[in-house]
Amino acid sequence: MKRIYTVIAIICALIMAATTSINAEAQTKKGVVTLSSKDFKTKVYDISQKDPEYLGSKPAIVDFYASWCGPCRAISPILDELASEYGDKIVIYKVDVDASPEIAKAFGIRSIPAVLFIPLKGESTMTVGGRSKDDFKKQIETMLLGR
Repeated sequence: MKRIYTVIAIICALIMAATTSINAEAQTKKGVVTLSSKDFKTKVYDISQKDPEYLGSKPAIVDFYASWCGPCRAISPILDELASEYGDKIVIYKVDVDASPEIAKAFGIRSIPAVLFIPLKGESTMTVGGRSKDDFKKQIETMLLGR
């Protein structure tokens, strides 16, 4: 009987590992990258610096979100679509404010969703609240791509 439970446990572990791998591949294909605090500090801004500079090579969007936030969940598929459309021109990141409170604090995040637009040149711009795909596209075109 112990052998059966062991086999079932191994099968369940393999299924969970395969599902996690498939989800990670799907996320990478979409182009939206979820960042930990450590990843944020090496790919976007090293907030330990006095005057941090953007570390990326493409303009970026950073979506500060939480899993319990309804408006955050509403803009998530929009950002997925935009990542597919603009994939070679911009980078879209997601930062969970509950998992990375020091990042949220560094940017003064008090309401979510908060979306940071980071051009290669010039000042970053933070917007708060949900918006439509068309609004995002206008902001991408003007703030990030300079069109």
